[in-house]
Amino acid sequence: MKVLSKNGEILNLMALNFGPSHNATHGCLRYLTALDGETIVASVGEIGYLHRGFEKMAEQGTWQTVLPYTDRLNYCSAILNNIGYAKAAEKMLGVEIPERAKVIRVIVGELSRIFDHFVCVAAACVDLGALSNFWYFFDSREECLVLWEKLTGARLTNSYTRIGGLYRDTYEGFEDDVKKLLKMAEESLSDVHKTLDGNRIFLDRTKVGAISADRALAWGWTGPCLRATGAAFDLRKDEPYYDYETYDWEVVTGTKGDVYDRLMVRLAESEESIKIVRQALARLRPGAVNIDNPKIRVPERASVYQDMESLIGNFKTVSEGIRIPAGEIYDSSEAANGELGFSLISDGTGKPWRVKVRPPCFTQFAAFHELVEGGMIADSIAVLSSINIIAGELDR
Repeated sequence: MKVLSKNGEILNLMALNFGPSHNATHGCLRYLTALDGETIVASVGEIGYLHRGFEKMAEQGTWQTVLPYTDRLNYCSAILNNIGYAKAAEKMLGVEIPERAKVIRVIVGELSRIFDHFVCVAAACVDLGALSNFWYFFDSREECLVLWEKLTGARLTNSYTRIGGLYRDTYEGFEDDVKKLLKMAEESLSDVHKTLDGNRIFLDRTKVGAISADRALAWGWTGPCLRATGAAFDLRKDEPYYDYETYDWEVVTGTKGDVYDRLMVRLAESEESIKIVRQALARLRPGAVNIDNPKIRVPERASVYQDMESLIGNFKTVSEGIRIPAGEIYDSSEAANGELGFSLISDGTGKPWRVKVRPPCFTQFAAFHELVEGGMIADSIAVLSSINIIAGELDR
């Protein structure tokens, strides 16, 4: 393929299709490159390999039945998706969830953030040829999945929240299990830092794919990828919810906005999340985990079989759905990859009239070509890993 460069030079380029059937693209991404030797002259990304019609599917059921679909957005931290959607619906209803439910959402949300970051960095290390770090992180992640199974009944797609609260309260011994998990996560972080911080190969391979804060903001970046550029934007600080402003923690930022910074920011954020979880555990007090409103919450299963009012309420809530007042709202939360936003429109019935999602990694992948053009084909693998594209939320 011969093309004319800007300075009039004729370049003999090779077109190379990368993905989706490639280990680094995880079967879900594709980018077409034009190569001059091993240098990427131009790159075009393509999405849609994991498109499941989330937004239209969400409009077919009731407001509560949207929750299992949110699990399938960023499935590495499904509970954060649950929280984001439930929070938006609760804002439309104008209800405040009980204090215990807030604290539990903070705990499970921050645990989800920690292990989402672990998966990102572990996969990035594998793509760079380092396998040991993967096992360090996945050992502790497996313990988290065991905890999720005990708490929610599912390991990966948890569907733990409900509009107005939670699926159920914590089990006996939950707090001790969380403390053990945090200790294991800290050990994993220590092991990984020992293998990476002074590793010449890792340091050389990750000083690529830099982007400035201005360019990242122009693309609409949020989350760890934006904070890696030095922009200290975090919804938990800037638009706080669930009393995040009362916890003692710091927003972690980088300086260069390259692959190294994006990965290190995630590790440092995991340490901050551990601090938040420990503080939240100290705030956990007995109490309700659902609002006491029969028009919103699904009655307890035990009472449904014993009480006629609960039985009728169950039929009404499950069959007809919650009646959210007609209107439109956009609400967002700080998910593991950045700002996860839900734009909801209600026509006053038990079903959403329109559901739109603002997935955080969509903007990251949109800028991917800018990060890799002018670099080597091997460096594009490191860049792709560092922006942590989760196809479930990218394609929806």
